[in-house]
Amino acid sequence: MSSDVTVVLAHGAWADGSSWRKVIDGLHAVGVRAVAAPLPLTSLSDDVTALEHTLERVDGPVVLAAHAYAGGVIGAIRADSVAALVYVAALAPDEGETVADVFYRATPHPAAPALAPDEHGKIWLPAEAFPSAFAQNATPAEQSLLQAVQRPISPDCITTPVGRPLWKDRPSWYLLAEDDRMIPAQTQAFMADRMGATVRAHAVDHTPLVTAPSVVTDLLLEAVEHATPRAH
Repeated sequence: MSSDVTVVLAHGAWADGSSWRKVIDGLHAVGVRAVAAPLPLTSLSDDVTALEHTLERVDGPVVLAAHAYAGGVIGAIRADSVAALVYVAALAPDEGETVADVFYRATPHPAAPALAPDEHGKIWLPAEAFPSAFAQNATPAEQSLLQAVQRPISPDCITTPVGRPLWKDRPSWYLLAEDDRMIPAQTQAFMADRMGATVRAHAVDHTPLVTAPSVVTDLLLEAVEHATPRAH
């Protein structure tokens, strides 16, 4: 497809922009530009600022996508260039809520890891959580790589109340991961319904951008098609 729309991708906790590699490849294969924003994961405001800086470097309309924690980040963006939002098993706090409020809304999956800050105030994902909960459908090599490059997240990222989320003012799409062991499917369904999002549910784990990239790419292309300016 030919489009002037750029897809900007925001990674979640315990990850970096490379987690979107397969999706970026899929978008580029059909002629859609994609940029992965580097988030420091040091505070919600730091992450919003970092994403704003990435958006400043992009010309034309944007489809802004988030995985997991980054749903809270993209909701805080105010850039006029954002034409649509895509949530990939992502958290979508409403005004006055924190990311933690929605993350812990339902009873955790039995395989979900216990999370707590270390002596430096950073939250790391336990090694055993990558194959058991974070990416159970990934290959052993993919799980090892995810673990090796994981980046910790600060509690400040998930305990700061958000303002009016952008999903109230832009069309949104939601990939509901039915086999997610980090964010329960019922929590995802609650958020997607509250957002009025276009929902695409799939039997995928928490990291479909790694384990089912074509599903993610197809959803992004739906949003790109919607956001592509029409000739008059």
